[in-house]
Amino acid sequence: MLEDFFLETVALDDENDQVIILDQTLLPLREEYVRLTTAEQIWVAINNLQVRGAPAIGIAAAMGIYVCVKREAKKNCADLNNFFYETKNYLASSRPTAVNLFWALDEMEKAFNSGNEKIEALREAAVKIKNDDIAVCKAIGTHGAALLKNNMGILTHCNAGSLATARYGTALAPIYAAAEQGVKGIRVYADETRPLLQGARLTAYELHRAGLDVTLICDNMASAVMQQGWVQAVFVGCDRVAANGDTANKIGTSGVAILAAAYGIPFYVCAPRSTIDFSCSSGSDITIEERSPSEVTHKWYAHPMAPEGVKVYNPAFDVTPQKYITAFITERGVIFPPFEKKIHQLK
Repeated sequence: MLEDFFLETVALDDENDQVIILDQTLLPLREEYVRLTTAEQIWVAINNLQVRGAPAIGIAAAMGIYVCVKREAKKNCADLNNFFYETKNYLASSRPTAVNLFWALDEMEKAFNSGNEKIEALREAAVKIKNDDIAVCKAIGTHGAALLKNNMGILTHCNAGSLATARYGTALAPIYAAAEQGVKGIRVYADETRPLLQGARLTAYELHRAGLDVTLICDNMASAVMQQGWVQAVFVGCDRVAANGDTANKIGTSGVAILAAAYGIPFYVCAPRSTIDFSCSSGSDITIEERSPSEVTHKWYAHPMAPEGVKVYNPAFDVTPQKYITAFITERGVIFPPFEKKIHQLK
């Protein structure tokens, strides 16, 4: 069973008031789990990509605010309401683009204000967010697998696999589901995904670990691979989908979409409903996170690979215009254009 190869990305240790995460900055060299007990530790883990992938970030934030409020309640906090909102706002500042972070914290706010016993309501909401993610990703896998046939080549960018979610993944879920269903000969081409190498360190790692056929390529090799006729579809995940279908995902995704369009290759975005931001009318309204220049000039290198003091532009995401997207694969099915009308129906 492929499920035997999935690693637990985020877990709740309720007895010890801790969030346990797989530290993804150490992969593929070490599988190491970290226990988080404070809002500061959870903020750092999200910001530093120890836990990453939009769904996993949301789960970590939900479990994080629960354990923080629970611990504060044990101290007989005089103003638990104020503490909750301070913690919520603080965790929300850890990363600006992935909408799941804000969605999950809003779900926790609803639970906190539900009128039920606050701590138990928060626990139930956090556990539900994780369990729902597992079900959502499994459904995306089932719907996406229907698009796959024997001997297809699939290209993917960044990591939207089991490591980015509670289980199964989004963009890789159809591949796992198809393999379980007996679809033969599927080959995956994984872009390395500069500068943080999520494709090389994570996607290639989890697919190889599961015994699936995966070939790692540099980002600038995608066109050559498509030109060879080795790619029949592109599957990617997403961090935020605007109401018109414009989609923010890891930097480089828009280039892959444009290449796919040029070669007549379908480009699929695997999108849980929780990644759709109905308040965001188009991609121009999406805030794009910019990260440290050192990720481009120093990270992964024994010595700096750029002149000292050179200017660096390092956006973490880009926006793919909806015109380059063939379809969205959601937990409710596959959505083809016109996107604005059909996405609104998911609200």
